Amino acid sequence: MVVTLEETKLYLRIDGDEENTLITNFIFTAEEICEDILRYPLSEFEEVPQVVRQAVLYAVANMYEKREGTYYQKNENVSISDTINVMKLILGNLRKESW
Repeated sequence: MVVTLEETKLYLRIDGDEENTLITNFIFTAEEICEDILRYPLSEFEEVPQVVRQAVLYAVANMYEKREGTYYQKNENVSISDTINVMKLILGNLRKESW
């Protein structure tokens, strides 16, 4: 994993262990999204750049916050595609042209 469960829980400000499985699954999903955006596996990095780690944490936080389904912010429906668009901006300078 690019980020540990412990550092992700710290980022999310979660103390308990009840949601460890959920958060771990979100980490794996966020890493897959990053790989899709970057168009190469994260294992290609000798040392994962901080910007990639931040993108993973950003994705996990959004998935965790919106895990109940519909989420409204200032009366606007915010979807996973909005999160992915932000991640594309975060990771854009590392992205390959194609697979």
